[in-house]
Amino acid sequence: MENFKSGRWLMINHPHIRKNMKCTLICSYVMLAASIVSYSQKQYRIDEILDSIQAANPVGKMYDAEIRSMDEAAKGAKSWMPPEVGAGFFMTPYNSQRWKKMSDMEPGMGSFMISLQQMFPNPKKLNADAAYMQSMSGATRELKATALNEIYAQAKKAYYEWVVIEKKQAVLNENEKVLEFMIKNAEIRYRNGLEKINAYYKAKAALGNIQNMRVMLENESVQKRITLNTLMFRDKDLIFTIDTTPVIKDFTNYVFDNSLFAANRTDIKAIDREIFTNQLRQQAERLNLKPQFGIRYEHMVTFGAQPQQFTLMGMVRLPFVSWASRMSKANIESYRWRTEALINQMKMLLNEVSGMATGMRSELETKKKQIMLYENNIIPALRNNYKTMMLAYEQNTEELFMLFDAWETLNMTQNEYLDQLQQLQTMQVELERILQIRN
Repeated sequence: MENFKSGRWLMINHPHIRKNMKCTLICSYVMLAASIVSYSQKQYRIDEILDSIQAANPVGKMYDAEIRSMDEAAKGAKSWMPPEVGAGFFMTPYNSQRWKKMSDMEPGMGSFMISLQQMFPNPKKLNADAAYMQSMSGATRELKATALNEIYAQAKKAYYEWVVIEKKQAVLNENEKVLEFMIKNAEIRYRNGLEKINAYYKAKAALGNIQNMRVMLENESVQKRITLNTLMFRDKDLIFTIDTTPVIKDFTNYVFDNSLFAANRTDIKAIDREIFTNQLRQQAERLNLKPQFGIRYEHMVTFGAQPQQFTLMGMVRLPFVSWASRMSKANIESYRWRTEALINQMKMLLNEVSGMATGMRSELETKKKQIMLYENNIIPALRNNYKTMMLAYEQNTEELFMLFDAWETLNMTQNEYLDQLQQLQTMQVELERILQIRN
């Protein structure tokens, strides 16, 4: 037993064994830390990112505050004009001795007067002002959705570019293994006099290019993550991953007429709301030409035994007379032409987005056909060619140069395919931005 314990102690304390145990522990800790970091990196789908943008991005809060400002201002639309109060001497002689009663036949002169005046607004005018002011925030609500739509498009573009970057990195990892196999195999064959050296150096250079490309792609991946964190209004260095499944949508069933864009595009809705607000403003200006009534009451505290006196008068303002109505009539005409301009702006925008959407859909469908050709014909054929060359190379019936050429052609075509996929995703994001489709 003692021998066993002493032998065990010697084994544990042997320098090589202790070194191996130390390396094993360090590797275990590294793998555990890596697994914890990997687990803590949450994977986000595009809809989750858009939800986060909607909840946290300050653009929405900015528009909400502006809308609240307009709504609060509209609460005072039915306010009356303030009353006017006055006080002072009325028909009072400068000689204060005359204020007193001189005799029964000669009472004192003068009085101290208190006056109150109030104009009563036209109820129709108050209602028109309230309707006009309450409608002002409508266009801003639509513009909020327009601003968020632009941010959603930026986020989706960065997201899908990141998806393609991840796929390119996967291709790089696969190609790195292939090139390392070629290089090691060529070294063995060259030593045995079975291989030429020129293709070997081409493979070495290609491996260096892959490592250089990996550095570039890693930087682009970081930039896309920073962009998305910025749009979600959170820590720019927060690390997360994304779902790398590309989403290809079908837009062939959409009918690009004015009714579709009038229903979906909030910038067009904003113009329509502005037209409505402008019409209400014009109606309120017309009611400014209506007469406005008021009342004036005056009470005199008389001097020198005079009887108390008062004045009660009705008043009317006449804003429709020619010398007082010029501004209101000019504003009415200005609002009429402003409405005309907004109507033509809406027509112009509808025509523009309709043409853009139609052209974008045609280009998108063409790009889809190209993608399908890559997926179904071009890449499978080149991959089979590469596999055939690999089999022939392993059987020593083909040289490394031919295998490298087959791999290089396949690699270039795969990168072209991923570039085409990125262009397709970008077109899809742009069409969704035009149609104002969130996800």
